[in-house]
Amino acid sequence: MKKIVIIGAGKTGRGFIGRLVAEAGREILFIDKDAALVDALNREGSFDVAFFGGVRPAFRVSGYKAVTWEEADLTDAEVIFVSVGGQNLPDVGAALSARLADEEIPIITCENASHPSRTLGDALGKGNPISEATVFCTTIEGDGLSIHSENYPYLQCNAELLQGYVPTVPAVRAIPNFADFLTRKLYTYNAASCVIAYVGALLGYSDYGEAANDSRILALMDKNYAATNAAMCARFGYDPADQREFAALSKAKFTDRTIVDTIARNAREPHRKLGGSERIIGAAKLLREYGEDSAVLELTAAAALLYTDPKDDKWTALRESLTPAGILSEIASLPETDPLAQAILTRVNAIQANLESAIGDVLR
Repeated sequence: MKKIVIIGAGKTGRGFIGRLVAEAGREILFIDKDAALVDALNREGSFDVAFFGGVRPAFRVSGYKAVTWEEADLTDAEVIFVSVGGQNLPDVGAALSARLADEEIPIITCENASHPSRTLGDALGKGNPISEATVFCTTIEGDGLSIHSENYPYLQCNAELLQGYVPTVPAVRAIPNFADFLTRKLYTYNAASCVIAYVGALLGYSDYGEAANDSRILALMDKNYAATNAAMCARFGYDPADQREFAALSKAKFTDRTIVDTIARNAREPHRKLGGSERIIGAAKLLREYGEDSAVLELTAAAALLYTDPKDDKWTALRESLTPAGILSEIASLPETDPLAQAILTRVNAIQANLESAIGDVLR
């Protein structure tokens, strides 16, 4: 079998992508510009990936080779994964351009960046298929080469951009209609994250994992997952069991107390997250379109409107200059007469009157 190349041997490259490839029993070539890291990988010959919460035994990644760009040999490569940080893609493209003779070898970018395939393709200047993957898996560097990781089982990538290549690593899933998949992520994962962040802030939490395990927030998430799952299947034709698994993976991630995270990080930039097609308002519109209950997202939008962050000058200025109705009109394009806007504003008033009662009303 041909080898799998992973450019970037950092926490995502070796701890998530490397783990998925190694679990399939495939030969791995790591390429990294950090000579000290390359030397350590070759000297040790293996590293362990431990999983948050001890949900499964640690997995040992071995049977790989690591090189710097000067030693990189891309012949006999089946596919190239790139996980280097979006800002480094132009440099990787230039390095690949000088060494990649076979324009049939597909490349999959694994970056949380805007249009990474375009950025890499512009720098590469060749005809290789370049796809984009979304990275859901949280990884943290441990001692030495070891990695602590969420037990996330898949890497999903854009099938159309692969131009016919079918991944042979079972955990790498080529997804058709990838734009729909990104909407699925936004309205399932990111919307649930906002429930935790903004309602959690109102309840006085600063630790994200603690907020996610509050019985009230758990009940809100479960209610919203049920509505979201039904709407997603109705809109996009997803298999109900697959959508339930997708939602369950997000819940498992958010409620894992061993993943250190904060309310402040997840609640930042509410002006962006309250956009008309974004994770709260856009998701609520979808639920209403398909006759599902949007009450949890109405409450979440209301909580976001009441969220304060002295470090966020733009959001502070919006809150000081506009009413909640004005903010919805300005950034979500929801006039005060819109039924969804009215529902959200009713939730704002309910929260201000009595937070516990406002939550209880949603859960009835």
